[in-house]
Amino acid sequence: MEMTTGIGFSIVAAVTVAIWFVIKVRFADRRIAEARKKAEEIEKSAQQEAERLKKAKLVEAKDQIFDWRSEAEKEVQERRREFNQLERRLSRTEDNLQSKEQAILRNEKDSNRRLKKLQEGERKLTEREQHLEEVLEEQVRRLESVAGMTAEEAKRVLIQSIEEQAHHDAAMLAKRIEDEARENAAREARKVLAQAIQRCAAEHVVESSVSVVDLPSDDMKGRIIGREGRNIRALEQATGVDLIVDDTPEAVILSGFDPLRREIARLSIERLIKDGRIHPSRIEEVVTKVKKEMEESVRQEGEQVALELGIHGIHSDLLRLVGKLKYRTSYGQNVLAHSKEVAYLAGIMAREIGADVNVSKRAGLLHDVGKAVDRDMEGTHLQLGVKLAQKYKESPEVIHAMEAHHFDVEFRTVEAVLVQSADATSAARPGARREVLENYVKRLERLEKLATSFSGVSKAFALQAGREVRIIVESSQVSDEQAFWLTKDITKKIENELQYPGQIKVTLIRETRVVDYAK
Repeated sequence: MEMTTGIGFSIVAAVTVAIWFVIKVRFADRRIAEARKKAEEIEKSAQQEAERLKKAKLVEAKDQIFDWRSEAEKEVQERRREFNQLERRLSRTEDNLQSKEQAILRNEKDSNRRLKKLQEGERKLTEREQHLEEVLEEQVRRLESVAGMTAEEAKRVLIQSIEEQAHHDAAMLAKRIEDEARENAAREARKVLAQAIQRCAAEHVVESSVSVVDLPSDDMKGRIIGREGRNIRALEQATGVDLIVDDTPEAVILSGFDPLRREIARLSIERLIKDGRIHPSRIEEVVTKVKKEMEESVRQEGEQVALELGIHGIHSDLLRLVGKLKYRTSYGQNVLAHSKEVAYLAGIMAREIGADVNVSKRAGLLHDVGKAVDRDMEGTHLQLGVKLAQKYKESPEVIHAMEAHHFDVEFRTVEAVLVQSADATSAARPGARREVLENYVKRLERLEKLATSFSGVSKAFALQAGREVRIIVESSQVSDEQAFWLTKDITKKIENELQYPGQIKVTLIRETRVVDYAK
């Protein structure tokens, strides 16, 4: 019995152990299955994360490649733009050389033609001198053959003497009347001029050739210069002025003789600083926009000046050039302010003496309009201004007053005299113009010294602030033919050795004086 009970317990224990083992095995299998499932999920998630990271890296690499490509394209475009500019500059230089070559050929042809004319004239003069000598000898022989005078001849001599005395007395009387009239005219002219100056008191500010742009901080200087100086080169190329970035605190200096370009550069830099984006393409965009705005501004300025002066009917393109004079100076004097003052003075004087006020004002306003284009075109400002006035259908009276204000032509109208007087008065006001006397005198002395360095030249005089040089040569050393070539040589030497605005007129004078004494 006890044995049976022990066997039963053993069986129960064995069954229990077997059941427990089976349960444990199944639980272990389930854990293994769950572990495998989790492992598969982790592996799948890892693969998905790897794919995502791979795609992100690919996108990032593509973006970097795109940025590099864009930067490379910008550099290529900039280089291409620089090459195009160089090509255009070379083309313009070639055109200028061709035009100069053609001008030299034309001058050579003219010289040959004039030489032939001179030779022909010399031959005719020689023949005429021979004929005159023959006639003189014949007259001398006739006079020698006549020993006395008849009564009629004596009467003619007496009448001729009385007539000469009467002519002399009449000339003295006319001279005295003319001197009195000239004295009265000068007194009345001074009176009218003084009244005009009193009624037109304009302010003058001598302008400089530099402008200053204030910066928010010195850190902005580095951004303006750019990497390897790229930004500052782009600014200088786009505006045509020099940028000076020195130790001046929180400021950049713009240097240039063209006030319009300096103003465009100043406005462009201020806008770039305010915008914050400073790179070559943005610089070019801003400068182009500012140039368009300045074109509109100068046109409005010209219209406003014409409205202030009460002048109507001027062509819009001519008014735009008048407005452009606001950014042009002459010896530091603003040309637009000078033109306005000349128009006021000429109009007031014309009203005082009963001349044409409209013509005087119009010519006074336009007399220096050629200075708006004299830096871009060949010729003096006077020649260019006359051409512009003719192009835009100004009246002959206005054109004559414009071309006579520097005494290049004889005065034909009272209005022309008034414009010249107003121009001289405006320029001579104290403080109106900046003139460094020492440099001015040195420039004139250099011009005269250069002219007198040639053989045969006795004297040379610089006139009209260095715009003209008159040269007197020794007639015994320089012939008419040599005088022509001497003028060419002096002109060429002036072009090669001197720097000057506009043109210099070279006038060579050769005269022959015959002196004898009556004993």
